[in-house]
Amino acid sequence: MAKSVINISRLSKIYKSDSLELKALDDISLNINQGEFVAIMGPSGSGKSTLMHILGALDLPTGGTYLLNGQNVGLLSDDQLADIRNKEIGFVFQAYNLLARTSAIENVILPLDYAGVPEPEQYERALAMLKKVGLADRLSHPPNKLSGGQQQRVAIARALVMNPSIILADEPTGNIASAQAEEIMAIFEQLNDDGHTIVMITHEPDIAEHAQRIIHLLDGKIVKDGNGHKRRIINGKAKE
Repeated sequence: MAKSVINISRLSKIYKSDSLELKALDDISLNINQGEFVAIMGPSGSGKSTLMHILGALDLPTGGTYLLNGQNVGLLSDDQLADIRNKEIGFVFQAYNLLARTSAIENVILPLDYAGVPEPEQYERALAMLKKVGLADRLSHPPNKLSGGQQQRVAIARALVMNPSIILADEPTGNIASAQAEEIMAIFEQLNDDGHTIVMITHEPDIAEHAQRIIHLLDGKIVKDGNGHKRRIINGKAKE
């Protein structure tokens, strides 16, 4: 039986401003199992970014529950949330969020350093992740010496280095050319084939279809939850 990594029950998020209320998420229930690759789509204002922030323990819901590996994230202290973000969640952002004057390998080492991993192990683990994304020959390069696609590979290596429970990718191909976008998606597919759980926000249907499963949001509600067709065709069969 598949292990549930993310379990959301009747989740809501309401933003209040003076006398106005904006319901960004409206009574959402959702389960994501270990090893799934899920894309979340929806127009501007649909609630997908709000959902991503809650999944990433960057924000808390107004109502409902979010369990990450059985732990109720809404009941955690600020320090516990920071620990969850460092150890359990690997983030990949559209803007890469790399330190500008820092080499590729030093960017990947950062989460390890924050977690207090011994220095020799930091280098070994960061090197292994950069090799995994095909950047073994770019270890000392700062971001301004890398292409957009290469910068995103560094960001993916950084997201992987703590061996997180989930990888959260927010528009990971939004700032790169289409050919590089396909290369990035090939990396995500391989990571998923290796057993990593991936949740990706995207507004691009062809990018979303690399996922096993596509969830559509509208007005804070889930309106569709189905298969990613391109992924099924590429692999020749539907993934279980």
